Amino acid sequence: MPAILFSSLTGTTTIVASRLALIFIELHLPPSFSSTSSPFSFICSWRCPSDSAAPTIAIEGNRLSFSLVSNNRGTVEILKDCSLRVPSGELWMLLGPNGCGKSTLLQPYFFNQVLAGFLKPTKGSFHVNRPKSFVFQNPDHQVVMPTVEADVAFGLGKFDLALDEVRSRVSKALDAVGMLKYSQRPIQTLSGGQKQRVAIAGALAEESKVLLLDELTTFLDEYDQLGVIEAVKNSVPGNGEVAALWVTHRLEELKHADGAFYMENGCIVMHGDVPSVVDFLKRKQSCYIQPFNL
Repeated sequence: MPAILFSSLTGTTTIVASRLALIFIELHLPPSFSSTSSPFSFICSWRCPSDSAAPTIAIEGNRLSFSLVSNNRGTVEILKDCSLRVPSGELWMLLGPNGCGKSTLLQPYFFNQVLAGFLKPTKGSFHVNRPKSFVFQNPDHQVVMPTVEADVAFGLGKFDLALDEVRSRVSKALDAVGMLKYSQRPIQTLSGGQKQRVAIAGALAEESKVLLLDELTTFLDEYDQLGVIEAVKNSVPGNGEVAALWVTHRLEELKHADGAFYMENGCIVMHGDVPSVVDFLKRKQSCYIQPFNL
């Protein structure tokens, strides 16, 4: 990675360290790595994956369950027998009430620790195409470099790329999310939605095959919300190369998805195309409203 891209690194040491830790876990620990393996023998023996065609299904979970032990409440079931499939080239949304298990199912700490062998689901199995990237709910937890261009290039430091290749990837990624004209802008001058698009561009620059997106529009106004949705749709063009799983509370965002999962109490209780899921939610809503004669 050219040193010039790191010359203006700010003092956000904790955030940068966290992002570097995610980068290491993301690309350097394969599914076969176990907690009993020596990390040094793994690093010496690891090789780049082959260039074989990606499978049709980008994200697949089979009857996943996950529990935590609490001193006050004993064993607490977080995920209960969850199964899901997201095809490559599609955007699927994961929705449900607060506390139903959406973020646990999505967040990188669950998935990466399982892959690393440090944490295993109570039962079940899953597959996620690689490389994959996680985009946080709050972009300030992810966008760490002083300028747009430098931030998108940040994650490319783990690859042995020529400067021209770095510039090409950064330009293409920023263009895909509509942020190319802002490449030299200081990060602190961007809106929340623009920062989210920069974070998405960082994932695209790394040529991620799976985007895991955690409530990206929670802190955004309507204008920025639409800009982020458009950026994600442009990132999943339907050519089978990239898939996205988006956690959301906003039902109006469903119209932009290819399919959806609905969760309650740690279970996926409905999945399918958007019209089917919307119809299911409307029936649930009518069941709640009818007793009140509203």
